[in-house]
Amino acid sequence: MKRLIECVPNFSEGRDPAKVDAIVAAMSSIPGVYVLDREMDADPNRSVVTLAGEPDAVAEAAILGAGKAMDLIDLTKHSGAHPRVGATDVLPFIPIDGVTIEDCVALARRVGNEIWKRYRIPVFFYEAAATRPERVNLENVRRGQFEGLREELKKNHDRQPDVGEPKLHPTAGVTVVGARKFLIAYNVNLNTSDISIANKIAKAIRFSSGGLRYVKAMGVELKARNLAQVSINLTDFEQTPMHRVYEMVKREAERYGMMPVGSEIVGLVPKKAIEMAADFFLQLENFSPAQVLENKLEIALTGAPLEVAKDGKLAGLARPFLDAVASPAATPGGGSVSAFAGALAAALGQMVAGLSRKTKSQAGFADQLSATLDEMRRIAENLAEDIDRDAASYNAVMAAFKLSQGDPEETRQREEAIQKATKGASEVPLQVAERTVALFERLGQLDAIVAASMRSDLQVARLMAEAGARGAMANVEINLEGLTDAAYAASMSMKIAALRERLGNAARATKA
Repeated sequence: MKRLIECVPNFSEGRDPAKVDAIVAAMSSIPGVYVLDREMDADPNRSVVTLAGEPDAVAEAAILGAGKAMDLIDLTKHSGAHPRVGATDVLPFIPIDGVTIEDCVALARRVGNEIWKRYRIPVFFYEAAATRPERVNLENVRRGQFEGLREELKKNHDRQPDVGEPKLHPTAGVTVVGARKFLIAYNVNLNTSDISIANKIAKAIRFSSGGLRYVKAMGVELKARNLAQVSINLTDFEQTPMHRVYEMVKREAERYGMMPVGSEIVGLVPKKAIEMAADFFLQLENFSPAQVLENKLEIALTGAPLEVAKDGKLAGLARPFLDAVASPAATPGGGSVSAFAGALAAALGQMVAGLSRKTKSQAGFADQLSATLDEMRRIAENLAEDIDRDAASYNAVMAAFKLSQGDPEETRQREEAIQKATKGASEVPLQVAERTVALFERLGQLDAIVAASMRSDLQVARLMAEAGARGAMANVEINLEGLTDAAYAASMSMKIAALRERLGNAARATKA
């Protein structure tokens, strides 16, 4: 199976193209490594390079890049608008295909140790690779920047690096290595040079200050353009999309009599993120990712079963899943079907919201319906993933039952494996039940703002959500019967009872 990762090293050099060329050349020298993108910015004095390829090859390229940056970048002579602690400031690994986040954590740890071994550059680990909770957030690791960290390491034991001596490399500082999901670096420029306004907006939108989830932000001064910028990192663009962040920046800027004059993406961005923004801002009627030329080409070239038949019949889209459910195998079973029912409900909710916001009668609710469209899209995707998660959790139960029980120790290990797997097979449908009950409640709230012509579709969506919720709860309860941990079973039963009560309350509220 193909194994691909992405690595996005950030180097503290954005003004000398020759230095960046040399760093990129060092990384490109490893066979099987592809340099997908490079960005240089003079005001932050920083460059961002995007690599992709097999994990071991990318790891070696990243190490060589750190070594070349050490040779070329002297932080004692460096200045820029962006915080930094190292010549190779940040080195994150991101899973793409056939690789898990846990694999990237192991890779990050190996790379960090190798950077110290080869170059004597101390290393901190962050995000999923962090060894301490306070180091998950990059801003905590980078607090004080190169100069402040250099002094603090002399007296503060808590700030010592994860790998290497408790002092900075004289010119290359430290390197922060980590593993994370795909991140979008997204910046919004304002029609003012007042950095204090950008900082206030950044504080309002970032999650650590009570703003949007999955958003990190700070103000940056663009001296060359005489502008202030809100520099943003989106750590989960599907949960908090770019267009929602832009709209909040715009509203906050208006409080100070300012407005955005443009925005930019640093590095690469998933196609899906652009599709979501296009759908929101253009309010495209009946938009589908299948309308994107590149998506159509991929379907045609790979043979993926995603295209509607030329005669317009839709049965072919559902047939593979129906056949899998009908097959004489335990999975996919009732748990996966429950998740599928919920995903269909959320997809129908998308349709209802998307069409309603186009009608003149509901123009006053356009913003609410657009937000609902994003919300339903996320729920549908989560529940679609739960289809496979439920099947995998029950497959683990069946695998545990097949373990040998030839002697008492094997019998004990088998029983422990069965109990552990059965708990996992209970937790997945519980999550499905929680999602679908919340979906049922949310769909009920839409009744007052959707177009009258959409109410029957909304009713079908609620019925499907209810079916998914009740099916998922039934799956939890049947799995609880096989558990010996009475306290765990009682706790899960209480959660199911509470969900049933919420479902009943929401149903009665709609009928009232």
